Amino acid sequence: MTGLPDRLEAYLAMRRALGHRLEGQARHLGQFVSYMEKTGASTVTSQVALDWATGGDPTAGVIAVRLSAARQFASYLRCFDEKTEVPDKHLMPGAPGRTTPYVFSGAEIAALMAAAHRLTPRLRGASFETLIGLMAATGLRTSEALHLERADVALDDAMIEVRWSKFGKSRLVPLHETTTEALRRYVRRRDRWSAPPASSAFFVTADGGPLGGTSVSRTFRRLLDACGISAGPGKRAPRLHDLRHSFAVATLLEWHAKGADVRGQLPVLSTYLGHVSPFSTYWYLEATPELLAVTAARLERHLEKKP
Repeated sequence: MTGLPDRLEAYLAMRRALGHRLEGQARHLGQFVSYMEKTGASTVTSQVALDWATGGDPTAGVIAVRLSAARQFASYLRCFDEKTEVPDKHLMPGAPGRTTPYVFSGAEIAALMAAAHRLTPRLRGASFETLIGLMAATGLRTSEALHLERADVALDDAMIEVRWSKFGKSRLVPLHETTTEALRRYVRRRDRWSAPPASSAFFVTADGGPLGGTSVSRTFRRLLDACGISAGPGKRAPRLHDLRHSFAVATLLEWHAKGADVRGQLPVLSTYLGHVSPFSTYWYLEATPELLAVTAARLERHLEKKP
């Protein structure tokens, strides 16, 4: 295939126009195209993609990421060259997929907030308590919550503006009245207890600076230990980001319990969470045992009603 670098440039431009940032994928695909030019390959095939993805003795995770990038690019190239092969998703057996999230219960979230409240100094406790509560109540990404600025939180309008999030998109997140009141309470404490603000961040430390990602993760692990919360042997430890997953799962479970049209409502949840498309939200339906069980039960009841 001629003009492969030009095809890559057009492909990346198209996907970025759809809201994808593609920093990592652009780097991988640039290496893939360089590999093809170096080896004299003119057409993408499964073997070429596999040889490139496994070169240099990478980990299984890196291989999976490389093949995913090559697969999407090959799907695009096939529009121009029917000889292009799209690598199968199962080309590398055992490649790791998306990890099943830890779903916090309501009692666990309450325990984490109570443990955070006891942190010292008291502003640190208030910041962590409110951060955990906000993420559990809205499903914000960790980065979105930590990057909030004071001007982004419009409490009089019960609204948060998330600016330039994961896919370069901004969105408005409506707040429940109880969440709004909790944020008002935090603002009063923050402005009374903190030093003159060193930044415009909404969540701050005692010295007025922004709450940092590394210290947040470390403190959250301590809170998990204090509450005795763990995922069990051989499983990944719960993360602060899992509060986002917990919100999504709780919302879907509530819809199921009410007999709502979950499929019809998914685009609403997808928009609220800032997903590029409902397909990302559909993942929750098959990724968590709680939702699998309730979905299966609902399907059985539906089948029993059929003549």
